[in-house]
Amino acid sequence: MFRATSRLLACRVTFFTRTPCGLCDTAKAVVQNVKSKRPLEYHEIDVMEPGYEKWKSLYEFDTPVIHIDKAGAEETTESSSKLMHRLKEEEVMTLMDQAERS
Repeated sequence: MFRATSRLLACRVTFFTRTPCGLCDTAKAVVQNVKSKRPLEYHEIDVMEPGYEKWKSLYEFDTPVIHIDKAGAEETTESSSKLMHRLKEEEVMTLMDQAERS
């Protein structure tokens, strides 16, 4: 079996969510569809969970949000490429293309 490396996983996608959030459920399905077509490193953060106060202050009322970074990034940052609310597969893939080229 092969090990996933940053060369195989060209992007890190961080999905910011909260419960309940109908838009988050829809957006998560979009990200999962993209994941079925392209390899990516996936992380999910519930902004309402303890320890994520930084993200709660930014996104409590804006979820869903995704950050897209080049693979191998230790963590996502506020300056990462972002998409918010009603995500489309094409938009996610376009940002992934941009991250891969950066």
